[in-house]
Amino acid sequence: MGTMMLSPKETVEAVIDIGVKKGRHTLHYSLSMGVLAGAMIALAAVGSNVGTFNLLGDTSLLGVGKALQGVMFAGGLAMVVTTGAELFTGNVLLTLACLERRLSFRQLITNWWKVWLANFIGALLVVIAVYGSGQFHFGQSMLGAMTVKAALGKINLSFVEAFILGVLCNWLVCLAVWISFSAKSITGKVVGIFFPIWLFVVSGYEHCIANMYYVPAGIMASQDSSVMQVLVSMGISEQAVSSLTWKAFIVNNLLPVTLGNILGGAVLVAGIFWYAHCCSRVPLRLTAKSNNISIQR
Repeated sequence: MGTMMLSPKETVEAVIDIGVKKGRHTLHYSLSMGVLAGAMIALAAVGSNVGTFNLLGDTSLLGVGKALQGVMFAGGLAMVVTTGAELFTGNVLLTLACLERRLSFRQLITNWWKVWLANFIGALLVVIAVYGSGQFHFGQSMLGAMTVKAALGKINLSFVEAFILGVLCNWLVCLAVWISFSAKSITGKVVGIFFPIWLFVVSGYEHCIANMYYVPAGIMASQDSSVMQVLVSMGISEQAVSSLTWKAFIVNNLLPVTLGNILGGAVLVAGIFWYAHCCSRVPLRLTAKSNNISIQR
């Protein structure tokens, strides 16, 4: 496919090789690069919120706001991929190396929990920094109010809704990562990442690592009295805001979205590419030497 991209088959082999390397990373490497990735995604969420909160508050401009939000959020994954940071949702693609038996199931699960936890820490560090900076007071505290409103929407999804939105999200995210692995240049990687990420944000799908910023940020912002005044003026009662708790976040959103993200990436991307390119291998290969034919397994 020219010199700018790997062929689909070459990309499969590259993803397997990358998966093997990631699965063998030390604890300190996975944690440090995982914290960095979580912070990058959270910073992208901050930027997309600040740039669109006034648009998202107007129903007539909601589509425009979501489109702009997707443009800015895509920078988060671009930073992760080009720096080699460790993002849980992207590492779901390690499933391919596991299916090829080049990575054990134990190594796969170990990598996932280390990176997931590190991503959470990185996202929370950004939440604390944003809260401490007073950024939620932007736009006469409208930014903080919209942050709380978004968090409430996420924890009020049913388990099934959150799960399906998680599946759809990581289907696109892992396709974005896949395209970035096939591109040979930084420009190709960034452009390849952009459109799938833009689509998932515009569509309102659920990304567990992004939610590690969005919902805790909403919980923190809800503690501010000026933010609460704006929320009440928007018709959101204090009783409704009181439902925004850490327990509600983990049970109602983070758990089902994480499971959905795993299914979306492991089955709909890694699994499908594995089935198409690896399961189609002919188990018996015939090689002819002179007039003799030998069978190789």
